[in-house]
Amino acid sequence: MPIIKSAKKAARQTEKRTAHNKQIKKDIKVAIKAFKKTPTGANLAKAQSELDKAVKKNLIKKNTAARRKAALMKIAKAAKVVQKEAKKVEKKATAAAKTPAKKTTVKKTITKKPATKKAPAKKTTAKKA
Repeated sequence: MPIIKSAKKAARQTEKRTAHNKQIKKDIKVAIKAFKKTPTGANLAKAQSELDKAVKKNLIKKNTAARRKAALMKIAKAAKVVQKEAKKVEKKATAAAKTPAKKTTVKKTITKKPATKKAPAKKTTAKKA
């Protein structure tokens, strides 16, 4: 059991990160199992997407993901799943994710304030007596 405050915090962070990483790996397994059960273009795209996300977050290595995706493609070819379907589904999903809700932007015009002229300071002259 950690005693130092920073060690306690590190332990808490590790627990959270481990749980998050396990969930992502579980999502990969679920997507791959779904594809193996019913090989369709949509399931293929989902499984490949999950693998790519894991690589992006450094959970699995790039070559590991490539190897797994190659195995998925082998299954897809055997089941005669068209890769174009997967790409179309993936493009639609990414296009929907990329298009944000339309925002109406109002352009603000910057107006300069008119320069104000200061009256010259009056010189006070002392009278000689």
